[in-house]
Amino acid sequence: MARRHRPLNEQVIVITGASSGIGLCTALLAAERGAKVIVAARSEDTLHDIAAHIHQHGGIARAIPTDVSDPDQLKMLADEAVAAFGGIHTWVNNAGVAIYGKLSEVSEQDSRKLFDINFWGVVNGSLAALPYLRTQGGALINVGSEVSDAVVPYQGMYSASKHAVKGFTDALRVEVEEVEKSDVSITLIQPTAVNTPYPQHARNYMQQEPKLPSPRIDPQKVAEAILKAAEEGGRHVTVGAMASINTLTSKVLPALADKFSAKLADKQQKDRRAEAPRGTLYRAGEGGQVYGLGDR
Repeated sequence: MARRHRPLNEQVIVITGASSGIGLCTALLAAERGAKVIVAARSEDTLHDIAAHIHQHGGIARAIPTDVSDPDQLKMLADEAVAAFGGIHTWVNNAGVAIYGKLSEVSEQDSRKLFDINFWGVVNGSLAALPYLRTQGGALINVGSEVSDAVVPYQGMYSASKHAVKGFTDALRVEVEEVEKSDVSITLIQPTAVNTPYPQHARNYMQQEPKLPSPRIDPQKVAEAILKAAEEGGRHVTVGAMASINTLTSKVLPALADKFSAKLADKQQKDRRAEAPRGTLYRAGEGGQVYGLGDR
């Protein structure tokens, strides 16, 4: 595909949820390839360490602590990114958190907080970024999941939030790309399970320590897909073979997909007691790790 947007080494890229996992991996890779990177998350100390690491390795980065559940902070993030580097060429809405537990057990307060981060963080981040992206063209990239189409038991509210992200992203794409004919691409990234600290950061209602079912892909594969979209645009991008299988099965054979999903119920718990059940739903993680802790 011919490049639709400028090369990475000419871009300013804003990444939310950049203090760990996919966001951190994407920030490091983007900086390595010459982009000016804005790293945003709640984890202020970790963000400054990440920016310092990027500078030490010859890159350019700025840390801007941001809680994506606050729309005013997202507007400030966009304004500060432009003040720092003169514009925004790619905006990545990546911040997210999970809840493990039966839907009948999860509190409404926790569910609403998850939606404030996973869904409204994407909505308000997109709306904060678009005025700047429209001025010179650029890429808006929202990180969904294979459960933007499929579902996972005991992660029902997370699945619901990612379905909502897909609906919003698809509607926004039609308005911006097709109706406005704007030179902004709007891409949904849909990874399968990724080896990040996602389970350790989750709010956990289960008695056992949570985990993601295997197989899990390397977060660098997702980072590569995000950065490809930053240059080439795209619509929906599934990452990992299981993401392709699960999204297709959910669309074509939904009853069979339900049965496959049910088999994951017992594959999301480790053989030890839960260690930090509150997770990072209401607080910064300050972990600074790309990879998860495995199954040990």
